[in-house]
Amino acid sequence: MTDLPVAATAMPTATDIERWLAADDAARPARLARLRARLDAEGVDAYFGVRAEHSRYLTGFSLANGEEKVAGVSGQFLVSSDETVVLADSRYRVQAAEECTDARVADVYLDLAGRWPELLASLHPRRDRMRRVAVEAGFVSHTTWDLLARAAPDVELVPAEGWLEELRQVKEPAELERVAAACAVADAALVRLLPDIRAGVTEAELALQLEWHMRTGGAEALAFDVACLSGPRAALPHGSPGRRSVQAGQVLLFDFGAQVCGYRSDMTRTLFVGEPTARDLDIYGLVALAQGAAFAELSRAIVTGQAPLNRAVDAMARDVIVAAGHDQHFGHGLGHGIGLATHELPSLGRLAVERPLPSPTVFSIEPGVYLDGEVGVRIEDLVVFDMGAGRAERLTGFSREVTVVGA
Repeated sequence: MTDLPVAATAMPTATDIERWLAADDAARPARLARLRARLDAEGVDAYFGVRAEHSRYLTGFSLANGEEKVAGVSGQFLVSSDETVVLADSRYRVQAAEECTDARVADVYLDLAGRWPELLASLHPRRDRMRRVAVEAGFVSHTTWDLLARAAPDVELVPAEGWLEELRQVKEPAELERVAAACAVADAALVRLLPDIRAGVTEAELALQLEWHMRTGGAEALAFDVACLSGPRAALPHGSPGRRSVQAGQVLLFDFGAQVCGYRSDMTRTLFVGEPTARDLDIYGLVALAQGAAFAELSRAIVTGQAPLNRAVDAMARDVIVAAGHDQHFGHGLGHGIGLATHELPSLGRLAVERPLPSPTVFSIEPGVYLDGEVGVRIEDLVVFDMGAGRAERLTGFSREVTVVGA
């Protein structure tokens, strides 16, 4: 089956983390400049961001996974033509001052709408006053939007959808290094888990062990909750592990990722517990062939110097599965970008906005075939794609070959 070369990656060290954080500090002015250029192009005076990954990218403020649910407005931010303001209540004020050294920290607690006119007035618009503010509309509730609009009725709120996502899809070298390091942690964790996989152990037990191996092997956190699904439950593309015991003669699907210095990995491997059935081997071979077709398209692009359309890469893999009669058994897109978020641009799928793949970037290639109530097979690898460097490589190093465990 067609494969891509595997990038040489190493486990993260403390020195690496210090270097990556310094690289973020150095890159932040250019990141802000790109956003400000977009503000100028759109004719708006400021940008109001609420997503944790955007805050870390532009200001340096970091929240643990899920912490945004209790942080209130802390970490949310405003960017104008010449200033960045980070909101923080008393719980996060010291952290914000330490991490956001190039931003002004504003103490806001519980009453964002009440402080909104004052915050906008404190910025320096390009014109005589603040007139238009772009807001991450997809992540602000209707209630919050309405409160902000009423608090400053002379300021127009402009929905900003995908502005920062488009900027973030092109990755800096230090960003790619962190995704690769997260892949190395995940690879090593699965290797360590293999001896413990046997008939009788439950999905939940294996998921917990895999999480332990990642957390003790260099991950600061999980990229997302581990999926461990056996037999017919593997046909659930996003199922959760349960009490079901692993059985001999069935597949065992793991979907998991590590987080290193804010950046994430994502990998799926479908293993075989004991002797595989002929049907399951055939499906695995088909999925591997489909993934190989996508890899071949990426390799062709590097040789020709012409970036492929994202839908074209999806079609190369999908056509293989459709030709085998499994069109209805591959319902999701072929892949997604990854970085500070597990799912981000670029999107590779039938419904994605059709455009050439950006470069340099990193994304998943994850075809699957799912037979409801019977079996599911998915193979997922992260690929770094860099036209300028002539590079299309797998960052996930774990074997794509048929792997039998617990025999």
